Amino acid sequence: MKTIKYFNGLLAVGIVLSMVGCASRQMEAAPEKAPENHSATTVGNPHWSYEGDTGPEYWGSLDPAFSACANGTEQSPIDIELADVKLDKTIDNININYKPTTFTIMNNGHTIQVNDASGSNSIIVDNDEYKLVQMHFHKPSEHQINGKNFEMEGHLVHKNSAGNLSVLGFLIKVGNENKELAEMWSKLPPEKTEADINLEKSVDLFNLLPQDKKIFRYSGSLTTPTCSEEVKWLVLEQPIEMSKQQIDAFASIFPHNNRPVQPLNERQVSTPDGH
Repeated sequence: MKTIKYFNGLLAVGIVLSMVGCASRQMEAAPEKAPENHSATTVGNPHWSYEGDTGPEYWGSLDPAFSACANGTEQSPIDIELADVKLDKTIDNININYKPTTFTIMNNGHTIQVNDASGSNSIIVDNDEYKLVQMHFHKPSEHQINGKNFEMEGHLVHKNSAGNLSVLGFLIKVGNENKELAEMWSKLPPEKTEADINLEKSVDLFNLLPQDKKIFRYSGSLTTPTCSEEVKWLVLEQPIEMSKQQIDAFASIFPHNNRPVQPLNERQVSTPDGH
């Protein structure tokens, strides 16, 4: 009888030890829960900004898709030194084909952007048509002329049938109120928008641009991540005017959203117009 009790006791101890060992093996085999990733490199939607550890200095390391921001050799914006601009009469002046259009406006979290779904506005660059996709703004200007920034800069982004980009940039200085931008500015969305806001009045972008359309041309890149290159840049020399109130209204939403100028490297800035 004692032998049976002794055996049963050993059996019970063995069962307990077996359960403990099994549980221990299960704990070892179970992978640790991966920590949540709150870094700037979150897959699919890397965060970037214009300041701090997600600012322009660090764009190239935030995501592999942004590598050109650090490693590219034809980056934008640049400082346009007038004494170094080459007169090249072999390149044609661009043809600007803009007509009064009703646009939509949005705040994409980085700038105010005006979208054009009409397909009716375009420019002709090197005998190739680029249709206007959108227009957006930076403060202060991204491009410099002789080392000087302007109060703001606007970018008219165009795309051709092959998906290549050409950007027409216009500089902005303090002056008279800009009538062409009046309705857009009356509806500036102060926070990031989920949907576009319709603008009621049509805008003729041709009238927005300066009367003198002398341009500087060079090969560059997007000025925001992914900083993709092979963008045909066209920067108008003569600035347009906006009132201090209009500039301050933009600055109240985006006080600083420009990328610093990038090295010119071996590139040449050209103009087809010598006057």
